[in-house]
Amino acid sequence: MYNYDLRQNYYNYNNDNYNKPLYTEDANPNSLYDPYAGFIRGNMFKDLYNPYKTSKPIEIQATTDRDQMLAMLDAFDFATVDINLYLDIYPNDKDMIELFNQYRMERNKLCEEYENLFGPILTSSNANMAYPWAWDNKPWPWEN
Repeated sequence: MYNYDLRQNYYNYNNDNYNKPLYTEDANPNSLYDPYAGFIRGNMFKDLYNPYKTSKPIEIQATTDRDQMLAMLDAFDFATVDINLYLDIYPNDKDMIELFNQYRMERNKLCEEYENLFGPILTSSNANMAYPWAWDNKPWPWEN
């Protein structure tokens, strides 16, 4: 017969965070992961990160410089979106605004470096202003 209590105890034993509230008064919203660590966890905020059951974040194994740069671009994009969601609720948090702007500028710099090396990322990229049309010259990220 199915025993709910044993199953619940199993999950509690393997992960102390399972079924606990995500936010407490002691949580510090300014305690953040770095962009890559937040990206692979799906949450920038350390005090609000609650892994599903016993799952562990999967490290991205970049095999080339191009792959590594794309992973970091994704990480900075994720970080800015997650911090933007926080700023929607707390628009007067000056430290978070500064961090958002820092990550945004780092992302833009990395994007420009990537486009100089490997071609445009978006059709609206400045790297697309060249002749001939540069958008389809390079292999796509899922190729090779």
